Amino acid sequence: MYPKQFLKLNGNSLFQDTVLRCLEISKITEIFVVTNKSQKFFVIRQIEEMGHKIPVDNILLEPVGRNTLPAISFGMHEIKQRFGKSTVGVFSSDHILEKKSMDIFKNAEKLASDYLLTFGIVPTSPHVGYGYIKPTNPVENGFIVSDFKEKPDACTAEMYLEEGYLWNSGMFLLDTDIFFEELSIFAPEIYAIFDNSKNIWESFDEMPSISIDHGIMEKSNRVAVIKLDKKWSDLGSYKAIYEEFDKDENNNIILNCDDALIDSSGNLIHSKTGKIVSLIDVNNMVVVDTLDALLVCPRESSQKVQGVVSSLNEKDDERVKLHQKVYRPWGSYTVLESSERHKIKNIVVLPEKKLSLQLHHHRSEHWVVVTGMAHVQVDEDQYFLRQGESTFIQAGVKHRLSNPGKLSLEIIEVQLGDYVEEDDIVRFEDEYGRK
Repeated sequence: MYPKQFLKLNGNSLFQDTVLRCLEISKITEIFVVTNKSQKFFVIRQIEEMGHKIPVDNILLEPVGRNTLPAISFGMHEIKQRFGKSTVGVFSSDHILEKKSMDIFKNAEKLASDYLLTFGIVPTSPHVGYGYIKPTNPVENGFIVSDFKEKPDACTAEMYLEEGYLWNSGMFLLDTDIFFEELSIFAPEIYAIFDNSKNIWESFDEMPSISIDHGIMEKSNRVAVIKLDKKWSDLGSYKAIYEEFDKDENNNIILNCDDALIDSSGNLIHSKTGKIVSLIDVNNMVVVDTLDALLVCPRESSQKVQGVVSSLNEKDDERVKLHQKVYRPWGSYTVLESSERHKIKNIVVLPEKKLSLQLHHHRSEHWVVVTGMAHVQVDEDQYFLRQGESTFIQAGVKHRLSNPGKLSLEIIEVQLGDYVEEDDIVRFEDEYGRK
């Protein structure tokens, strides 16, 4: 529920950096975000944090993930409907890219009027985690693409570098007319949905799950590539994070925490717990400490974290989906302590936001205001609570918490009952469209 594009590893999130890059060449009203319902409010809030307001209609919600070709088709369709024939940049929201690279996209618009245009990164190593593109004949400021290759083994990656292949960045510049012409030829079942359906959202289940590379780019003879000899990464692993961020004099990367390291080098350390992280005679390790999980592994083995996720999934452990800190449209809550019959939360409500009007069948709640002012509704009664004041909500009673102020509201909530899980919520009114 908190994917990597929204993580703030070192300042802005990757998503925020992507939006800032796009603002170099487009207005906020011309930026469209294809995402899903659970991420909608991350998108809105993180854009608002930067002082911008994206039109709500520009956030396109997929009911189900169907890989990149349906997602990109969704965005291309909406842009063509609203703006007519357009040149559209397509960017993943979890990449690192130099902001000055956007001039290259801006200057590529003419080439994109004749080709499906992709961008290839000039390789710095025989990377086995990326796909590859083979450029051939030059055309204007780019090259005709003769081949796409899947992620190779190490030996094949070495050969690709010798033959002048580029890393496949997954970034595109697409003319709406050319895109839909090629879509109609190579993915007619997807084209038909966007050409005929009055309600695309309801038709998503009918679409095949396919990438834009497999669906169009590898089949079309109208594909060109522009070389990008710039800093770029898709941060697909802790190893990639280590390669990307600045290191100290001992080649350690320390993110969001205080440290006390002795004779330790080559480590990646990230902590969200507020504890001092101390390593003694430890080298080339990854240490990631969050409120609900601790990871310690050799840096070269960090890709095996996928196995940890699979193991947790098999056990139906909810921590594979939710952190101790959970983000909501109105703010966030952090679980401080819990058992089968009680749960203690720190709740932060953003300025001028409110929770849904709701009730719980199986638990009561006791609220204590830490900072800010709370507006409380209990059945028909409404009142304010200030710092240090508290109230008690019985099970089965309608209630609502709001923050009418200009500063964040922070409360401690103590839940008591036979059942204290998140699905014991009955909503009657909600500003954010949740059921």
